[in-house]
Amino acid sequence: MENYKPQGIEKKWQKIWERRKTFQVNLKKAKKPYYNLMMFPYPSAEGLHVGNVYAFTGSDIYGRFRKMQGYDVFEPIGFDAFGIHSENFAIQKKIHPKVLIQKNVNNFRRQLKNLGCLFDWRYEVDTTKPNYYTWTQWLFLQLFKSGLAYRKKAPVDWCPSCKTVLADEQVIDGKCERCDTNVIQKELEQWFFKITKYAERLLKNLDWINWSERTKVAQKNWIGRSEGAQIEFKIQNSKFKIPVFTTRPDTLFGCTYLIISPEHRLIENLKLKIKNWDEVQKYIKESKKKTESERTELIKEKTGVELKRIKAVNPANQEEIPVFVADYVLVSYGTGAIMAVPGHDQRDFDFAKKYNLLIVEVISPDGKEHILTESYTGEGILINSGKFNGIESEKAKLEITKFVKAKKAVNYHLRDWLISRQRYWGPPIPIIYCKKCGIVPASEKDLPIELPHVKNFRPAGAGKSPLASVPNFVKTKCPKCKGPGQRETDVSDTFLDSSWYFFRYPSANLKNSPFDKKLTEKWLPVDMYIGGQEHAVLHLLYTRFMTMVLKDLSHINFEEPFKKFRAHGLLTKEGTKMSKSKGNVVNPDDYYKKYGADTLRMYLMFLGPFSEGGDWQDRGIMGTYRFLNKVWNLRSKVNYGLSIKNKELDRLIHKTIKKVTEDIENLKYNTAISALMILANELEKEEKISSEYYSLFLILLAPFAPHITEELWQKLGHKESISLEKWPEPRPELLKEEKITLIIQVNGKVRDKIEVSADISKEKARDLAVSQKKIKNWVEGKEIKKVIFVPNKLINIVI
Repeated sequence: MENYKPQGIEKKWQKIWERRKTFQVNLKKAKKPYYNLMMFPYPSAEGLHVGNVYAFTGSDIYGRFRKMQGYDVFEPIGFDAFGIHSENFAIQKKIHPKVLIQKNVNNFRRQLKNLGCLFDWRYEVDTTKPNYYTWTQWLFLQLFKSGLAYRKKAPVDWCPSCKTVLADEQVIDGKCERCDTNVIQKELEQWFFKITKYAERLLKNLDWINWSERTKVAQKNWIGRSEGAQIEFKIQNSKFKIPVFTTRPDTLFGCTYLIISPEHRLIENLKLKIKNWDEVQKYIKESKKKTESERTELIKEKTGVELKRIKAVNPANQEEIPVFVADYVLVSYGTGAIMAVPGHDQRDFDFAKKYNLLIVEVISPDGKEHILTESYTGEGILINSGKFNGIESEKAKLEITKFVKAKKAVNYHLRDWLISRQRYWGPPIPIIYCKKCGIVPASEKDLPIELPHVKNFRPAGAGKSPLASVPNFVKTKCPKCKGPGQRETDVSDTFLDSSWYFFRYPSANLKNSPFDKKLTEKWLPVDMYIGGQEHAVLHLLYTRFMTMVLKDLSHINFEEPFKKFRAHGLLTKEGTKMSKSKGNVVNPDDYYKKYGADTLRMYLMFLGPFSEGGDWQDRGIMGTYRFLNKVWNLRSKVNYGLSIKNKELDRLIHKTIKKVTEDIENLKYNTAISALMILANELEKEEKISSEYYSLFLILLAPFAPHITEELWQKLGHKESISLEKWPEPRPELLKEEKITLIIQVNGKVRDKIEVSADISKEKARDLAVSQKKIKNWVEGKEIKKVIFVPNKLINIVI
């Protein structure tokens, strides 16, 4: 018998699958459509790393499983090829992205084909191709026309290295998530999408969508819904008022000062009245140098400056209170102002101590006054609160809200999606500026607004895209008045490209529309979506927003993009996160050549639960390779003539069918593989095994190791692909245990254990139990008052 040579086998079957069109689905005629999707890769490196292979393998196993269950599985793939990741790689390599990224895409495609997935390459998408970004620009226009896209000047996070603005979600601990550079603040005219308009829907739908729980929690926290009241504080001797959002109106009598953000418009309105204007102006200037995360970091000491000669009036007790400007208050959250209650908020307490401000206790846990050494943040009884003294704080929230004629309010942490990027490698935003007509959307018939070739594509850092240096691109005609106009030179965020790509796949070759309505209705929402948890509040939130918008604009009839989403875990190497800077990135090509794709697929899935990830160890892959060699060699034991029956093996095979089925369904691939290894070991002990047993084993193994199972399936004499076989169902009668260990208790305490038939009756169990030597010592000569029998578990004799 020839040896197992995976490289030749895998190339052979990849060619056969392509020639036979094994994984191609007729999208129009499919009777049981199942859309199985993984997050598409961004080719911002020369090739895939083993972390990508981990994600794609896990998703493909699930797709193959569904295919063998009789579904018409559509598993497309494409490339998220625009964006800063790709452009930065091009800058690093000193090669134009139009050249480099296409080269990367070609290599990614080769590697993905080597992996042996179900991909239907006829429907490949590439976000850099005009036939794709035409419709990204079309989407922008739909949002603009419906009032969901707007432009405004705003303080934004700016990466000095990437030389572009970043969305809130792209700043991690004050650093750019792409290059780890410290982020600074800039004020620029930017384009935003009104995702905040959808905050409540985005939140409510989390109650019913079938997603990984940790992903739903991350989105809930990011949306950050707070219920409270909006209370107005008058500014003494002026027409101005400061609205403040609070979740604790019950503490209003304890508000002893106000704090407003450095960007609050009131400061400019009152600057002539502010006695210490120079000091305030200097503080505001310094605050603009800080990132948002630096300003709000809890462990840092809070700073601020009083607006001298400016007093607010507490509407609860009519007392005058000072007003401070402090950078830990953000203009973009709530109203850009807070009522400071130092007795009941630790941050306010620390600030009050630092600036010698009044601290008043108004909520007491026991209704008595205390000397506060720190803030009390719990519920309790109101004190020092006028006519509300003695009322429970929860009840007082509503009572005081009514008393000061405040409005109930809901606030969200979520902010509008900043989509402008001052870079080159992205879809140009389809907007024209006209002196006569103002901001004018490009005409849909003029799409795509093609990205021109710019030799010097590196960002200059002046707050403008490299496209601003191309007169032939910038100068255009206004679509409205036909007069001279100028194009928007910013490109859109790469997350806009990926917010809708799953709509495009079934319609990838459609020319006159972003997606075919009938195909979309048939195939979407996506049945199973698998991807990284790191995209919980970026990509995944944006896809939900975009789907809701398309539904509201009557382009689709559903509002959630994915019926089921599961997050996969992180792959590490010897306990450390893989990264190029650490030099520990694993290239799958090396392992394809040495062990084959099947071994790589199975080793990755065996590392741990798919949802939790695992740790790559170079030496560990040999064990998986030996297992596949064992599977290969088992063929020599197959008896094609006789139907060899072995009751214990029968039972094990059907238990394995049940175990593998349940584990694949729950993405517990590691334990499914373990069950297959146990079964292989038992088969190996047999002198001969029936072709029936071996066939069932290969079918169960096929989703994990598609190439070797195809080869062995063919060698068993089958003509059709193993992927077209029906997934087996376990026979219930073979899942029942014949023998069990019955625990014998006397008065609830374990006194013995015996092996008995699984279907033993209560009477027989009783007789057998009392006949045991150990039990006789306890029951002999005594009256048995009661016998409690739990089938398959225990019998308890009460004396």
